[in-house]
Amino acid sequence: MKNIKDILPNNRVLTSPEELFCYSYDASSMEGLPSAVVKPASTEEVSKVVSYAFEKKAPLIPRGAGTGMTAGSVPVDKAIVLSLEGMNRILDIDERNLVVTVEPGVINAHLQGKLESMGLFYPPDPASMDFCTLGGNVAENAGGPRALKYGVTRDYVMGLEVVLPSGKTITTGVKTHKGVVGYDLTRLIVGSEGTLAVITKIFLKVLPLPEEVITLLCTFQGIEQAAMAVPKITASKIIPRTLEFMDNEAIKAVEAYKPFGLPSDAEALLLIEVDGARSSINIEAQRVADICLSLGAKIKVADDVYSRRKLWEARRAVSPALYRISPTKINEDIVVPRSKIPEMLNALRKIGEKYNLKIVNFGHAGDGNIHVNIMTDKNRSDEYQKAKDSVRDVFEATLKFGGTISGEHGVGLAKAKYIGMELSPLSIDIMKSIKRVFDPNNIMNPGKIFL
Repeated sequence: MKNIKDILPNNRVLTSPEELFCYSYDASSMEGLPSAVVKPASTEEVSKVVSYAFEKKAPLIPRGAGTGMTAGSVPVDKAIVLSLEGMNRILDIDERNLVVTVEPGVINAHLQGKLESMGLFYPPDPASMDFCTLGGNVAENAGGPRALKYGVTRDYVMGLEVVLPSGKTITTGVKTHKGVVGYDLTRLIVGSEGTLAVITKIFLKVLPLPEEVITLLCTFQGIEQAAMAVPKITASKIIPRTLEFMDNEAIKAVEAYKPFGLPSDAEALLLIEVDGARSSINIEAQRVADICLSLGAKIKVADDVYSRRKLWEARRAVSPALYRISPTKINEDIVVPRSKIPEMLNALRKIGEKYNLKIVNFGHAGDGNIHVNIMTDKNRSDEYQKAKDSVRDVFEATLKFGGTISGEHGVGLAKAKYIGMELSPLSIDIMKSIKRVFDPNNIMNPGKIFL
C-alpha cells in the first residue's frame, strides 16, 4: 500500500482542511490537526487501516464521538484518526442469557432506549449518554450517576473483539457469566484509552429493568449539611440508584442557562433516586428522606416520569451551563472516600480563595466523585496560569484524603503529567512494559496517559 486512500473508498477517507478540523478536538480545550480521517465500516477494514499504520509507523488515534474530557482522542504528530462512528449496529440482544453484542459506534442512549422497550437495563449512564459511543465508554471505562449502585462500564463488559496494533484480530473474554481461563485481557483493554488496541465488537451484560424508581430533590441551606448527608445515607445500609450533588454556583448556572425551577437560593442540592421492587422502594425512599430532613433539607418528590426527566435534564445541563460563568473551565473528576466529601469541599473552597478563582462543584457524590470546575478565561494569561497551577493543589488535597485524580474521565493528554503523583515509578514502568508488548511501534494513541 502506498497511500491511505488505497485502503477505503474515497468518501470514507477525509483529507480536506475543513473535514480534518472537525476531528481535531474533543470536549477538552486541547486540539491537534490529523493528517487524515478514515471511517471503516467493518472489522476487516479496521484491520487493513491498522496494518497500514503499523507498516508506516504512523500514529493512529481511535475515535468515537469526541465527548472525552482529557484529550484522549485529540490527534498528535499529524496522526491518522480512525473514526468508528459508522460501525454503529446493535448486532444481537440475547434476552435469555442477558447478553448484548454491539459495534463500538453505537450511541449509549440508543442502546438504553432499545433495551428499556424490552424490559431490560444497561446501567452505565455518562452525562453525555445522548451523544457518546459505547466504544468510547469502554476505552475510558466511563461511569455516570448510576455507578453508585450498579458500577461502571467495566462491570458490564464480558468480552471484546479488538484489532491489535499489528492488524491482527483477537477476541477476549467470554459470553458466560463466569470465566477464569488465562489473564483477563478484557479488563486490561477496558479503560486503556485506545493505547493498546482498536475495539470492534463489545459483549455486554445487561439486567432486568427495575420495577419502580422514586426521585427525590433535596435542597439544603448549608453545603456542609448536604455533604454530611451522603455518608449518612450509605451508612444506613441503603444504596441509592443515584446520589448527585450540585453546589449553589452550579444551581444558579443551570437556572440562567435554562430555567428548570431549581431553587437558586439553596446552597446545595442532592438529586437522589432509589429503585427496585414496588414492595420495598417506598420504605427506602422514606429512610433517605428522613436522613435529609434531619439535616434541614427541603424535599420534593418527582410525581411522574416527566418531572423526573426534567430534573435529570437540569443535572445534565450543568457542564454546558457553566460557560455562562466564564468562557473557560478546567474540569477535573476527582474521587475521595464518601466520608471525606465534607473535608474535600472545604479544601476546594480554600484553594479557590488562595488563587482568587471561582470553583464550581457538582457530581456523583454517592461514590465520592466530585467534578471540580475551575472557572477562568484562557485569554487572560495571568488568570489562566493561576487556574492551571491550582490543579496540582486540587490533586494534592484529593490524594491526602485517600482519593484518586480521575474517576471516569481518564488521563489522556490533560492529566499525563500528574500520574506520578498517584502511581509509583515501578507501577508506571510495568504499565509502559505492557504497552510495548501490545504496541512495539508505539502507533496506538501515542502520547496519551504516559509522557
